[in-house]
Amino acid sequence: MQELTIKEAQQKVDKWIKTVGVRYFNELTNLGILMEEVGELSRLMVRKYGEQSFKETDKGKELSDEMADVLWVLICLANQTGVDLTEALQKNFEKKNIRDAERHQNNEKLK
Repeated sequence: MQELTIKEAQQKVDKWIKTVGVRYFNELTNLGILMEEVGELSRLMVRKYGEQSFKETDKGKELSDEMADVLWVLICLANQTGVDLTEALQKNFEKKNIRDAERHQNNEKLK
């Protein structure tokens, strides 16, 4: 499988939405869908790594698929709002490198 940059992912999702998907849902609808998808991921994580047992309806679901669903809708929202996720992530790394340069090394809870 070919690697996909964030920029390419944004372009591919945009193309898919405008052809197969007809058009984007509005931003608030997609925000609601994102919350649903995060909930589905959470439910699976809690059952796999937490203390809850699996229900019959949880069986066969994959973490990777649930994470991809979250990423898909997040990319849709980025496309709709004009956010370049590559640039946003790079700026986020810069922010964290400045703000948290020594914070985690000095955290006794992490040792």
